[in-house]
Amino acid sequence: MTEHHDEAAAAAPPAGARWRLIGPGVVAAATGVGAGDLVATLVAGSKFGYALLWAAVIGTLLKISLAEAVGRWSLASGRTIFEGWSSLGPGWFGGRLNWASAYFGVYVVLWGFVYGATAMTASALPLAALLDRTPLALDLKAWAMILGVLGLILVWFNRYPLFEKLMTGLVGVMFVTVVGLAVIVAPDLPALARGLVPSLPPGAAYYTLGLIGGVGGTITLAAYGYWIGQKGWRGPAWMRVMRLDNRIGYAVTGVFVIAMLIVGAELLHASNIALAGGDRGLLDLDGVLRERFGDAVGVLFLVGFFAASFSSLIGVWHGVGLMFADFWGHVRHGPGRAGAAGEGSPAFRGYLLWLTFPPMLLLFMDRPFGLIVAYGALGAVFMPFLAFTLLWLLNSGRTPPEWRSRGLSNTMLVAGGLLFCVLAGRELTGLFG
Repeated sequence: MTEHHDEAAAAAPPAGARWRLIGPGVVAAATGVGAGDLVATLVAGSKFGYALLWAAVIGTLLKISLAEAVGRWSLASGRTIFEGWSSLGPGWFGGRLNWASAYFGVYVVLWGFVYGATAMTASALPLAALLDRTPLALDLKAWAMILGVLGLILVWFNRYPLFEKLMTGLVGVMFVTVVGLAVIVAPDLPALARGLVPSLPPGAAYYTLGLIGGVGGTITLAAYGYWIGQKGWRGPAWMRVMRLDNRIGYAVTGVFVIAMLIVGAELLHASNIALAGGDRGLLDLDGVLRERFGDAVGVLFLVGFFAASFSSLIGVWHGVGLMFADFWGHVRHGPGRAGAAGEGSPAFRGYLLWLTFPPMLLLFMDRPFGLIVAYGALGAVFMPFLAFTLLWLLNSGRTPPEWRSRGLSNTMLVAGGLLFCVLAGRELTGLFG
């Protein structure tokens, strides 16, 4: 799979030490929950109060199932998810490409170009707001470029163990700020409990689908298998550790989602306050918090906003960089040799440069329509692609019989795939309609 950091650790987990080994799941959670996810949840709470809490819980369970499937494939087969995709159907050019790997290659290049600009801007927004009236005040584009380069340096010069510690620290900051806000606004506990009972208020269908399928559900779900490889977990002996790690990581995601739903319900829903669209909606929330609770709470929130955005940036730089290195190694060297690619490889570092510098051009441009349409179309079908290819891989001879999917896992993969198809349909209709 990926480079060995500790051959002894790869053999089997130490007895009674599972809690101390937790890490990749937290990395996946930090990467998957960005500023846009927080805004989506906040808006759902502001419009419908606690009524969609049940959807957030189901969404968390769905992500746990998908990430568990990725981790189970990696540990049971000893192969990366990209190697699995490469086995689905006949290969071209000496087996170096097939339909799945060709789709992924086009997607990861185009997605990285657009996402790089989006991630840098989202990280710069809270920092620019925090430092607006200080000697460090800079234009938003300048902060975006600085943070993109900082993310590049942090991932380029460090290896997974330090990267995991950095991500865990950012998750800690997010936890204190986001959960702290939920406590400050004083949730209505009876209403919170009623929100666990499924209901669908008028006009809530789109937000319900978004909460179930959108929050924490990105290409980084597929990157989870690479992070457990970097951690040194190899073979079925690590299956129980992986499952615990995954549940804890996405439980953290669930806590963030519920906390932001509480903030939206208590702070915005009752007062009928609307937010701006996109990541800038969090700056509107900063103004509401300062007016209601004072500047200290607003500053605390902006720090958490930055932690959420920047953790997603460096998480993608690292996780998707590993995926691209695997793809490039497979295309260049053919099947069976791609696993040598990893941190520090030319392909990994080349993709980091691609994520950082070309997207800076987009910071100075209006949204180029053709590029955005292609990016949206390719991105819309990634999550259905992931769910259904996992279903295929985990119910075939590619997976040892004892680790193939059973009833519950298959149900969740089918449900996730169908849900993501509906979301993809809405996205594509919006793009081309």
